[in-house]
Amino acid sequence: MTSANARSEALGRQLEDFQPENCPVRDVLSHLGDKWSTLIIGLLGKKPHRFGELRRAVPDISQRMLTQTLKDLQRDGLVNRKVFPTVPPGVEYRLSDLGHSLLTPLEALVAWAENNHPAIRQARMEFRIEAE
Repeated sequence: MTSANARSEALGRQLEDFQPENCPVRDVLSHLGDKWSTLIIGLLGKKPHRFGELRRAVPDISQRMLTQTLKDLQRDGLVNRKVFPTVPPGVEYRLSDLGHSLLTPLEALVAWAENNHPAIRQARMEFRIEAE
């Protein structure tokens, strides 16, 4: 049996026992798969950032969405927030150990997306043409 077939069979067994309400993959990916979390994690993987630095690094994110994304990542234990006793208070965000453990699989996903983006764009174009 090839490794691809073995992986396919293992996935099939997992799906047979699938319970959506108790799915850890769905629970975790619902936050990581949003528009901003992956980008924020990638930025924080390079170095800690203050809020304003993150805002400048991602100019098309609203302040409200950046705040919410950081809170969600902090709640999930992926990001740590440190407040400095300055006036006004300075706040720095950095990846936790758990957040750092996500960088390797995230890098693999980013590489896959970059490598397959042309094929996906081509498939989308063909789909659109067929649908018309």
